[in-house]
Amino acid sequence: MLKELDPPAVRRWSRHCATSLGRARAEIDALNVFPVPDGDTGTNLHLTLLSAADALDALPPGADAGATWAALARGALLGARGNSGVIVSQALKGLADTLGPARGDGAGLRAGLVRAAETARAAVARPVEGTLLTVLSAAARAVRDAPDDLAGVARLAADEARRALRRTTGQLDVLSRNGVVDAGAAGLVIVLESLAEVVTEAYSERHEVPAPAGRVAPEARVEVAPGARGSIAEEEAGRRHGDGPGYEVMYLLDAGADEVGRLRAELDALGDSLVIVGGEDLWNVHVHVDDAGAAVEAGLRAGRPHRIKVTWLGGRPHEPGPARGVVAVAAGDGLAGLFAEAGAVVVRREPGSVPPVAALVRAIRGAGAEVAVLPNDAAVYDVAVAAAEIAREEGATVSVLPTRASVQGLAALAVHDALRRFDDDVVAMTDAAGHTRHGHVWVADRAAVTSVGLCRPGEVLGVVDGEVALIGADLAETAVEVARRLVSGGTEMVTLVVGAGAPPEVPRAVEDHLERTRPDLEIVVYEGGQGGYPLLIGAE
Repeated sequence: MLKELDPPAVRRWSRHCATSLGRARAEIDALNVFPVPDGDTGTNLHLTLLSAADALDALPPGADAGATWAALARGALLGARGNSGVIVSQALKGLADTLGPARGDGAGLRAGLVRAAETARAAVARPVEGTLLTVLSAAARAVRDAPDDLAGVARLAADEARRALRRTTGQLDVLSRNGVVDAGAAGLVIVLESLAEVVTEAYSERHEVPAPAGRVAPEARVEVAPGARGSIAEEEAGRRHGDGPGYEVMYLLDAGADEVGRLRAELDALGDSLVIVGGEDLWNVHVHVDDAGAAVEAGLRAGRPHRIKVTWLGGRPHEPGPARGVVAVAAGDGLAGLFAEAGAVVVRREPGSVPPVAALVRAIRGAGAEVAVLPNDAAVYDVAVAAAEIAREEGATVSVLPTRASVQGLAALAVHDALRRFDDDVVAMTDAAGHTRHGHVWVADRAAVTSVGLCRPGEVLGVVDGEVALIGADLAETAVEVARRLVSGGTEMVTLVVGAGAPPEVPRAVEDHLERTRPDLEIVVYEGGQGGYPLLIGAE
């Protein structure tokens, strides 16, 4: 019997949790009717704890308690799935914040469980009783005055959690109607029972998961079989999916605490089941909304969302048209015309801005059942990924190509062939874009520090493959130098896209230079009409 939760014990607990939840996954999924009956709570909790266990496995064998607990919490945060997974990850953070710098004895575990309950509850915008939060709070209250005995604290917390789990059926109307305990709370009980087993060194092969028993109200008399959706659960699903938010949106977010505070208020007004957890500029965001695009755009305003996941919660998804298509984002009239002439559905954006997620989703819906998306700007890529997630949930097959510049998008679209298999077409388009180096010139409107030194207002910046490569005084001379750096011995074609109001001598100077130094090249000039960038250059 352990006297202290040392790093090896924490590793054993994390792996035992993941294994135990994996065994109980299907049974917990069958209980899942709140907040939406999507039947995935067991799966989500299993994946969340599996991520935590994998993070500990990646540590060196001699990692100390601080590093071990921190890795456990961060692994759960990064791998958190669903409402319950995100809340459990925050509970683990509460434990880590307490036990990382302290001894893992009975007193430490007692304090850690209290902190875990407080931290998890604080992460939920609108806590509901009869859920995981209720059970965790009950376990924390039970151990507040427990003796400083590690095994006693762990066992008492697990036993009280099991008792509190049984009470959840009568605490939440939707659970009562379906005759089930809360699915997330059932998973939490397994987490706490796994901890007690590691501490007492008495392991169970399986943990009891209460089977659905039918409606508690006497007038129902309908049974819900274990592992299956019963008629009452289906009725609840129809009610919830018809009346409640249509999408679950999750993403990791790089942002400061102040920005997250504003995001929390904005998302709370958009939907429900809002949970934001994390800290130190990395957060896991979960919310149920009708407008998934608005939820992602709120994240973009707060910081940098990534690993965006959008799940359709129910109802009748959009059925895309039968054709295959391409969606291209363009920042100028000429560019929009070029993409449209080549057969793409065009989404316009203003220079320096990103298009709304909703606009991209509408374009994907209109393009067909199999759609390649060309973001054509690094800043647009994450928005395109979010739109693709939404469209996939509605039944479309979507691939977002990593085109970071308009010239890469043009190169990709040039090899598009709707008669090829979609996957083969995406590979060919991606290959064409990847073999196109890109650059541009623009005039600085303010002083700034670049990778090649300080630039002053009015100086010309030459950008090569996304990085400032030179600072010049003359627009045409800088453009020529950018072209010279882009062109190599293997270059076959150079594309020049002229911006709105660009002096005609700028593209002409580049053409003259290339015709003089590389007469073998094919040179194509388009009027792009883009603002901000007098000349875009692509070298294929």
